[in-house]
Formats: sequence, C-alpha cells, structure tokens
Amino acid sequence: MSSTGPTIAQVGEFPLIASLVRDLPSSPAISVGPGDDGAVFLVDGSAVVSTDVLVEGVHFRRSWSEAEDVGRKSVAVNVADIEAMGAVPVALVVGLSAPGDLPASWARECMTGMREESALAGVSVVGGDTTGGPVVTISITVIGQTAGLAPVRRDGAVPGDVVAIRGRLGWAAAGLVVLGRGFRSPRAVVDAQRCPEVAYGAGRQAALAGAHAMIDVSDGLVADLGHIADASGFAIDIDTARLDVAEPIVTVGMATGLDPMLWVLGGGEDHALAATFAPGTVPDDWQVIGRVLDPQDAPEPTVLVDGQPWEHPGGWTHF
Repeated sequence: MSSTGPTIAQVGEFPLIASLVRDLPSSPAISVGPGDDGAVFLVDGSAVVSTDVLVEGVHFRRSWSEAEDVGRKSVAVNVADIEAMGAVPVALVVGLSAPGDLPASWARECMTGMREESALAGVSVVGGDTTGGPVVTISITVIGQTAGLAPVRRDGAVPGDVVAIRGRLGWAAAGLVVLGRGFRSPRAVVDAQRCPEVAYGAGRQAALAGAHAMIDVSDGLVADLGHIADASGFAIDIDTARLDVAEPIVTVGMATGLDPMLWVLGGGEDHALAATFAPGTVPDDWQVIGRVLDPQDAPEPTVLVDGQPWEHPGGWTHF
C-alpha cells in the first residue's frame, strides 16, 4: 500500500492533476479531453448519464484494498449502471476529494486502476476535479450512448417473462464477511469485494436480444429485482435451484456457520446484471433464475423466493 513519498498537499493540486491525467488513452469520440474547462465528445443516439460516489470507510477501506483496487472499483460500479441501460459507455469524469496528508503516490496508483478498468470497459477518462476533504471520496459520472436502440428501463417487465442474470452473486458479500473478521482468504471472494468483475458488453447484448427490463445488481438480488417489480407493477419469483452457489462462497459459509444463499440473494457489490426477456430470447451466457408472474398468481408487485415471501434482508440500504 502506498505510504511513502510526498503527500498531495506537498505536491500541489495542479501538478497532481497533471500527473494523474498524463498519458490517458482517448478515442475517436473524444475531441477535447483533460486540460480544458470541459471535455467535448460525440454520442450516437441518446446520451445516458449515471453517477456513483464511493466513500472511504463505507465503500472501501485503504487497510483492505490497494489504491489500484479502489480505482478499478470506482470505474466498474459506475459503468455497470450504463450497462444496465443497454447502452455503450463513452466517457467518464472523476471527482476526487482527499485529506492533504494522503500520499500522492496513492492517488496516482488509484488513477492507474481507473485507467486499467476503463480500458476493460471501453470508456475514456476525459476530466474531473480534485478538492480537500476529511476522507477519500471518489465521485464518477459516466456518459454512455444508446447507439440506435432504446434504453432498457426497469419498468418493462411483463407477465410470462423469464428473469435471467449475467455475472456473479454473493462473492463480494462473502468477501466482506472474511475481511471483517480479519482474514484474507479465500482470495477469490476477497478480490471480489475489493473490485467487482463486471461482464462488460453484457448489457448491450441483452438490449440487442430485446430485454424488456434490466438492472445492475448493486445492493442485492432480491432488493434490486424489487425495483423492477415495483416499476413494472408485477411480481417476480426467484427459483433458488437455478442459482449457483460457488465453491469459495460455500467455503466461507462453512467456516462462519452462515448460509451462503443469504449472500447470493441479499449480498451486494458484485454488479451482475439482471434482466427480463420473452421466453426463448435469452442470450448466451445469461442464466435464467426465475419468472415474472401473472397478477392472478401474485396481485402485488413484490419478489418471491421459491414462491414464498423472503423473510431476510434483500440487500444493502444506505441510510
């Protein structure tokens, strides 16, 4: 972990910014990048914008994660929202607030992580801002483009749809339990907590397949499918027999005496995508896990688990 060398206060705001944005990759869509009062870029179709804020002590801990992990995570969780709209990410801007005694090397390594994850996501860092604050706080705004398709919203699910996911569930929640108990293994779940593994391009794949509704599973599967149910006005039933409980999660459950299915259904921060499709239209690599119910079978918009109300927390709440 970066802890030596000059602090960001000693380096100074503008030299720090210059070092952070030096050699950032661009794309043909970007005509003006970092260095001016604003970035300039073109989008194909409608623009889609999303913002997320990561706060030290809430979304990450420097004692748990390297600076590069934090940088990668900050990009991944934001681009996942653009994916959930069925859009293509184009550009992002970064707001960094940090205490003056933060090592400048930490900020640079965080930007390295952002650059690496941006390359995986196919998005360009085009600008941002820095300011002082009591803890490290990172705010990222991502702009995407619909590129000829309508955005996939939360309110399009209809009875008879199947519900499918793309990505991992429960890994980050298991990693949080492990880290909270002072351990660093299984490494796979710890790494998942430090930075999610987003299936970049899967949102566009779902949109091209005609997905009716879609969401980024950031807070927990039951909670986030609840947003689709509420917005669409129909109940959703999850079939747990169709959910994978990966071996590393099982290992943590055995070591802690906790039910790993609770993490799969209610754990957040893996940033899988969940979507509803007409039967027979689910794209490859998506896993069917449930269905949208007819109002005659479930009159209220809710999420059932194996046909029954879920009695456990469905996901993370921020307040």
